[in-house]
Amino acid sequence: MENRTIKLIWDFKGDDAEQTAEHHIIHLKEFSIKEKLILSDVGVEKNSDIHFIAFLNVMESEVFSVRDTLIPHRAEIA
Repeated sequence: MENRTIKLIWDFKGDDAEQTAEHHIIHLKEFSIKEKLILSDVGVEKNSDIHFIAFLNVMESEVFSVRDTLIPHRAEIA
């Protein structure tokens, strides 16, 4: 397995999407610290006025354990 960076993504839609995504990254940060992830870059991105994403970038070597625990909506190579 290569050691690429994988972006795990959670989609939030609706009038409160931005606030929900911002709140979600609090939990992603807590998880990253607790699990001592090698890379734990988190953030929020705006796709539209009613669609925001929260994301967690992890190393490919950690992606399966993180994915199985946190169940993101999708993932992509970062």
